[in-house]
Amino acid sequence: MKFTATPASADVYALGEGPVWDAARQRLLWVDIVAGTVHEGRLDNGMVIATACHAFDSTVGAVAASADGDLIVAERATLTRLGADGSRTEVAQVLEPGVRSRLNDGAVDPAGRFLVGSLAQDDREGQEVLARLDETGITFLDTDLVLSNGLAWVADRLYSVDTMPGTVWVRDYDADTGKAGPRREAFTVTEGLPDGMCADADGNLWIANWGLGRVECRTPTGELLAIVGTGAPHTSSAAFAGPDLDVLVITTAAHELDEPGPDDGRLYTAEVAVRGLPTPYWNPF
Repeated sequence: MKFTATPASADVYALGEGPVWDAARQRLLWVDIVAGTVHEGRLDNGMVIATACHAFDSTVGAVAASADGDLIVAERATLTRLGADGSRTEVAQVLEPGVRSRLNDGAVDPAGRFLVGSLAQDDREGQEVLARLDETGITFLDTDLVLSNGLAWVADRLYSVDTMPGTVWVRDYDADTGKAGPRREAFTVTEGLPDGMCADADGNLWIANWGLGRVECRTPTGELLAIVGTGAPHTSSAAFAGPDLDVLVITTAAHELDEPGPDDGRLYTAEVAVRGLPTPYWNPF
C-alpha cells in the first residue's frame, strides 16, 4: 500500500525531529536538533500551525510532555524540565563531560519513564547508550550502540532502532516494574537508514527512512506493509496526531543535503487509514 504525504508547515527546519502529540492540550511538539529549538503547534486541516518556540544553548534531541504541560527536553548531554511558566530546571545528566556524543531520539514508556539515546560526534563506534530516567535516576539499557534512534512500545515489548547497522531491536519490557529483558534482533532495514519510529493501534511500526524519503509501516517482524512518500530524502521521524490520532505527522531535514529542495525540512502530514496509540505522559516521579 502506498500513500503520499504533503508539506504541512510554513517553516523549514534544519533537522526536524521527534514529533509528539499532547492530547490534553491538542498541541504538537517537535524539535530542530541543530538549531537547538523546541517547537509547539496545532493541527488545522492537515497543516501544522506553529504557535511557540523555545531556544536552548545546545542541540536538542527530543521532547516529551507531562500531564500538567511541563516538557522534558533532551539537551546535548542533560535532561531539562521546561515548566509551563517558562522555568528551566536540570533533571539529570546522561552523558559524561568531555564525551563527544549528544543525546538523540527519546520517548516516554507506558508508565511515564523517559528514555533517550545518544550518537557519536566523532569517529567512535559502538559506544552509544540508551538511557532511562525514572525514580532512581539514570539507568542504562544499552551501552554499545552505534546511533540510538526511534523507540516504540507494542504490548509488552520495546522496539528500538540502531540506525547505522539498520537494526531494529526488541526486548521484553514490563512497564509496571520497569524490568527490561535482553535485547534481540527483530529485523534489519537493508535500504536507507531507519530513523524515528512510532506504533499504531494494530501493533505495527511506522519507521522513518533517512535517505529514501519515506516512512515505512512494518510488522514487528519486519514485513513491509505500506510506504508513505514525502519527496524529502531526509525523512526523520513520525507520530500519530490529532483528536482521533489519525493524522501521521512526519518530520524531515534539510541538514546534510547539498542542494535542499524547497520542501526539505518541512513537516508533512498524511492520512494512512489507521490510528495511532495515545502518547504516554512523562511522569516526573
